[in-house]
Amino acid sequence: MLGIYSGGFMKLEGRVAVITGSARGIGKRMAEKLAVQGAAIVISDLDGAGAKDTADAIASAHGGKTLHLACDVRKPEDIGTLMQAALDRFGRIDILVNNAGICPITPVEEITLEEWNRVLSVNLTGVFFCCQTIAPIMKRQRRGKILNLASIAGKVGGVAAGAHYSASKAGVICLTKVFAKLLGPFGVNVNAVAPGPVDTVMIRDFSPEAREILVNQCPLGRIADTDDIADAGVFLLSDAAKHITGETLNINGGLLMD
Repeated sequence: MLGIYSGGFMKLEGRVAVITGSARGIGKRMAEKLAVQGAAIVISDLDGAGAKDTADAIASAHGGKTLHLACDVRKPEDIGTLMQAALDRFGRIDILVNNAGICPITPVEEITLEEWNRVLSVNLTGVFFCCQTIAPIMKRQRRGKILNLASIAGKVGGVAAGAHYSASKAGVICLTKVFAKLLGPFGVNVNAVAPGPVDTVMIRDFSPEAREILVNQCPLGRIADTDDIADAGVFLLSDAAKHITGETLNINGGLLMD
């Protein structure tokens, strides 16, 4: 029997995906790719207007069902409101993508307590409370997929990205394993992706010399684009990855091989 390989094994019709930080960048592209596969999409972002624009664009382009909400992942009450709104609209949540994150470029000796706490609260605490909030929902459903956005910096200690960013992403990798163990018995897969440099607004602001250094460090000879990250994410959120959990997938063109 060909099973999932008989066709459509990446399809997500009838499933509902909540994506945080999805008004732009990787989160937006992930939402678009999931919509192409047939999922209903819940766009959430601190930028409520941007979330609406993205949701409207996806609905127009793909004809799918969408919902948009402003959400600050630093606030557990916002997360609770987000999940309840998705349940009220669609009746279930099959997929959670924890994409919301920030990456201020600050030398170690200049990081203040305020900035440290801000980065950790968005990048790590927000992921924890999103997973904590979705856990009982997916346990009741006896199925679900969670994808966390980590980073190569969380594995190697990215000096350029900042100590706070690297520490937060290392924490995300650990949380992924914790929730994979806790939720696995209920049919829930929890994985992460660890991108290297991605061609987003932040990287585009780098000098040509800095970009050249990044490219030269990658065996595949280019910086990742948002499609590279989103395509891998869709795979991990699909039935093609039904026996993968607790993993953090490197997506960095060979910059890190472990």
